[in-house]
Amino acid sequence: MQETYYLAVDIGASSGRHILCSMENGKLVLEEVHRFENGITDADGSSVWDTKRLFSEIVAGLKKCKDLGKIPKSVGIDTWGVDFVLLDEEDRMLGPAVSYRDGRTAGVDQKVYEKIPESELYARTGIQKQIFNTVYQLEAVKEQHPEYLDAARTFLFIPDYFNFLLTGKKAVEYTIASTSQLLFAEKKDWDEELFERLGFPRDIFPAIEKPGTVLGDLKPEIAEEVGFSCSVILPCEHDTGSAVLAVPTNGDTVYISSGTWSLMGIERMEADCSERSRVLNFTNEGGYDYRFRYLKNIMGLWMIQSVRKELRAAGEDYSYDELCKKAALESIPSIVPCQDERFLAPKSMIREIREACRESGQPVPESAFELAAVVYNSLAVCYRETIEGLEEITGKHYDHINVVGGGSNAAYLNEVTARLTGRTVYAGPGEATAIGNMLVQMLADGTFTSIQEARSCVFESFGIKEYRPE
Repeated sequence: MQETYYLAVDIGASSGRHILCSMENGKLVLEEVHRFENGITDADGSSVWDTKRLFSEIVAGLKKCKDLGKIPKSVGIDTWGVDFVLLDEEDRMLGPAVSYRDGRTAGVDQKVYEKIPESELYARTGIQKQIFNTVYQLEAVKEQHPEYLDAARTFLFIPDYFNFLLTGKKAVEYTIASTSQLLFAEKKDWDEELFERLGFPRDIFPAIEKPGTVLGDLKPEIAEEVGFSCSVILPCEHDTGSAVLAVPTNGDTVYISSGTWSLMGIERMEADCSERSRVLNFTNEGGYDYRFRYLKNIMGLWMIQSVRKELRAAGEDYSYDELCKKAALESIPSIVPCQDERFLAPKSMIREIREACRESGQPVPESAFELAAVVYNSLAVCYRETIEGLEEITGKHYDHINVVGGGSNAAYLNEVTARLTGRTVYAGPGEATAIGNMLVQMLADGTFTSIQEARSCVFESFGIKEYRPE
């Protein structure tokens, strides 16, 4: 009997990967078939994504499946949220795909609030204020390049654009659309009144489709190039939406999707768009089956990634594992506010961390491992504050935290999180985003009949480590 394969194309801010999944003795089996680098590039002073190269890598990974003789039944693409492309009437990109870390949105939030107060914007969308949210990026386009919006005929998020290149069909998936701060949370659809008040052209935004939608097959020319055809299915296109689907528990738990960002929260069936929720800076992002990911975006491992990059440039080449292990041996007590915008895209993360410590009268980290300790300890403090906020607003107590994603391998961060929060931490799986991507495909195909069944299979398939508070 021929094996059935499902392919996740999981593209993060620093790298992408193609992972095949099949079932063996009732367990999920993963195989990475292609990996490639990603990163922000400079184009005429703007920080952008090289979408042309990324799509070539998507195609290259599909070809490798053919070379291996493992043809996927379906493929799904997930990426980070908020970023988008605008297409003209001939489906050509209008300007580059600008990154959320670009500075073009500086100050445009006040332009938005002239048309809709910040509190009302949250009450309608339920989305946490982040200066790079799509609503602010579009306002920046309107202010700086109005000709783009005038000529635009289609708006697509990054994975939706890649799906269009694969299939020729245009659609926007719900979970990634929810990151835009342009959806009416209650209706789970575009906020028509918001478009009108902000002056955004409504007709460029395609219909929103839910995860599990079969978009179509590969275009004939793509199928010919890669050597096969398969279905393109919309997973939870927002990588955090996919990762949360793969949290290996069916209980009431706090999760952290730990990677470049740390997304910490709970799953709810209804959005909380209250003023108290806004003040505490929680967000209501979309999830599978119209669940809500009620969470907070925390700066995450971006900080340690940036520190490591600077250290390597200076001739100190340490692996993440080495930085994490040796950070555990340091006793520096300094804590920096991870959520401060100064850490979003600094010219030097090391200098910014040291300055923050100096300004607050704390010991200044000198060595690479002291810097790592400050980052990990600061993240754990932020996690403690976040779980306390969750408990305040829900009135519930949470005994444990499930950490999924690449950061689940950071043992010291898990240890200090357990210690500082007083909760047991369960860590794994590391490839949660790709797993969640494939779970949607398998739910659409009938391999699993429910989310509960799929999550139980994740628990049975992958090793989960436990860290207890001391």
